[in-house]
Amino acid sequence: MKNTLKFRFAGIGIMLAMCAVFGAAVMLLWNFLMPQIFGLMPLNYLQATGLLVLARVLFGGLGGGWHNRRAGGHLFHHDNKLREKWMTMSEDERKDFMEKEMHRRFSGEDRGNRNE
Repeated sequence: MKNTLKFRFAGIGIMLAMCAVFGAAVMLLWNFLMPQIFGLMPLNYLQATGLLVLARVLFGGLGGGWHNRRAGGHLFHHDNKLREKWMTMSEDERKDFMEKEMHRRFSGEDRGNRNE
């Protein structure tokens, strides 16, 4: 239990440190580029951090992470049937599977059959 709390506090600390560093980087880059290129006003640190958070909400979602990347159908997601098949294959079977898959993808055999 104590280790779990330590990891949570460490994770929160790392997250806050990363926000501080990225906020400073956004501020420096904005203030270096945007006023000269587009004639915009410089940002202070809090505005830059707010801009970073806004960009995260608009473009990255609120809870994103490696565990939420299901939209693309990640090959080795924990409930993927292909992953289960892969895990039961021997090394030779895996090699044969990869050779057949590469041939299928790059020979053009599957083109035009995407809607079937």
